[in-house]
Amino acid sequence: MVTLGSLLLPVLLAAAICLVAGFVLWMVLPLHKGDFRPFADEAAVADAVRRQNLPPGQYIMPYCADPKQMKDPAMQARYAQGPVGYLVLGRPGQPAIGKNLVLTYLYHAVVSFFIAYIAAHSLESGTPYLQVFRVTGTIAFLAYAAAVIPSGIWYGRPWGPVWREVFDGLVYALLTAGVFGWLWPR
Repeated sequence: MVTLGSLLLPVLLAAAICLVAGFVLWMVLPLHKGDFRPFADEAAVADAVRRQNLPPGQYIMPYCADPKQMKDPAMQARYAQGPVGYLVLGRPGQPAIGKNLVLTYLYHAVVSFFIAYIAAHSLESGTPYLQVFRVTGTIAFLAYAAAVIPSGIWYGRPWGPVWREVFDGLVYALLTAGVFGWLWPR
């Protein structure tokens, strides 16, 4: 039997390696450089949003509080006229890079913990590397990559950035699977 305690090292190491891989994918390689585009007149857009005095959160436009309103000709006209979009606003000020790195590491650790949980209940001690790699890699790919796709379907995110994040998920999955396969209890 494989215990979760015996998988603590792979959990923590996989989380650390995925954190470093994320840095390489987002900051070193040019893979994500075109994922966001500037506004034609950023100052005017920022002024318009600032005048709304909106707290941090996510917003949709046009806003439809009740699905029944979708049949209203006035609501249909608002959609037809546009713009149709989603906006996420953070707190003013520089991003808290240190805090975000810690939270990202914790995210990877939680994902790796659940991978360990499923693998510990699915695989025996001494399972060959490739079988551990296959099982943990599949779980990791689903955890890291599958959740990104609905943002392209429902929120209109461009498919290029969505597929690049799916690729990131594949990288995280392969690295996680490699760590679990390497450190699986014998």
